[in-house]
Amino acid sequence: MDYHQNVTEMNSKAVPDLKLNQGLLRPGMRLAVGLSGGADSVALTRRLAAEAAELGLVLSVAHLHHGLRGAEADGDQEFSRELAGNLGLPFHTSRVETEAEADRQGESIEEAARRLRYGWFRELMTSQGLDAVATAHTLDDQAETVVGKLLRGAWTAGLSGIYPEVTFPEGRIVRPILGVRRSEVETYLAALGQGWREDLTNAETIYTRNRIRHELLPVLDGWNPLLRKHLAHMAELARDEESYWQGEMERLGPQLILEGRPVRGGGRAAGLTEQVALDVVRVAALEPAVQRRLLRYAAGRLGGALDFEATESLRRLATEGRAGQKATLPGPLLAERTPRELRISPNFGGVETVAEEVTLPVPGEAEAFGLRFRAEAGPGVWPAAVIRAWKPGDRVTLRYSSGPRKVKEVLERMKISGTDRAAWPVLVWRGEVIWMRGASVEKQGGLELTVEPAGAA
Repeated sequence: MDYHQNVTEMNSKAVPDLKLNQGLLRPGMRLAVGLSGGADSVALTRRLAAEAAELGLVLSVAHLHHGLRGAEADGDQEFSRELAGNLGLPFHTSRVETEAEADRQGESIEEAARRLRYGWFRELMTSQGLDAVATAHTLDDQAETVVGKLLRGAWTAGLSGIYPEVTFPEGRIVRPILGVRRSEVETYLAALGQGWREDLTNAETIYTRNRIRHELLPVLDGWNPLLRKHLAHMAELARDEESYWQGEMERLGPQLILEGRPVRGGGRAAGLTEQVALDVVRVAALEPAVQRRLLRYAAGRLGGALDFEATESLRRLATEGRAGQKATLPGPLLAERTPRELRISPNFGGVETVAEEVTLPVPGEAEAFGLRFRAEAGPGVWPAAVIRAWKPGDRVTLRYSSGPRKVKEVLERMKISGTDRAAWPVLVWRGEVIWMRGASVEKQGGLELTVEPAGAA
């Protein structure tokens, strides 16, 4: 991060307002503001500090060092410590090793950083007796998130974007400036003469969010200057839709979803295998919108996250299928049609969700094995990757290993057996296995890979 010192000092003009969503705040709240050192978090910190007495907030500052970017991150930490001191606010800080954690968990750096950050916030709420932590997400962040989710084919849950408030058992995460534009943030800081830290990686367009921020959204702004506000409105509508449907499913689910298997003489028995079922006559009588929600809700009871194609496949099986027909679903789950019911159960039978190889364009996205893969790379023309089940003879280079090892041996060491082992997924790029589920694989130059559950928001 470079230090961005705005030379504009306070002048005769009043400092512009940076509107806070005060509905998220209440008198007496013990609130820590997450301060990274960037413009958004610096503006939120200054604004909350200025209003703390009037709003009755007990305010402190929280900064997490992610163990990335060396001396630049050290500078972020010291900048944040100094700003908190100048404002007379208690300063909480900690350090995590994000890259090592990403390797252990098979995550991207971005995913690991987010999980560690929110995990620390939750720990902080417990250890410091905080009611909430405030983060500085803006309207521009919201627009970028919605566009990213739309490009990935998210359901309306994904189009809900960033929520103004998230509740954990330890406390809440609140976003008081989610309705504020980034340009307003910088204008506010300029009027205060307040500098901030600039993260140079935010300009690197190898990352999808940065490409959306610097390439796609500016083009779309040319079509409609109010686009970002419209996207934020879409997110709010989607959140309300999700809230309504969640309530509806909690009401309708117990009426329409049957637990366990039917037994002779009437009634149902859960048995050893978890299963849910739906009466196909009752499902067929519902409107398509309700059918989709109900089927996704039923699959979700067993850990499945269905995308549009999987949902429609299940809906056709319920309303048009014949007894004996089956369909494999992400999870992995197995759906089976009987004369009267649609039954959904864990796919213990070894029927693989992906029966053939799936191509992953670079850059681009693809879904396979109940997972969504996203590949990013620098400028240039890159060959596609292939997602498939491992094959005898496949070799993989694990991080910190002296050389390539047989995938078969790695699976044995991981104690993977049976049908799981037969369909264990790998990703092959330029002739090498560069990703393997559950393993920390040596990174390959030029490719940034993100893997998450299919249908995730």
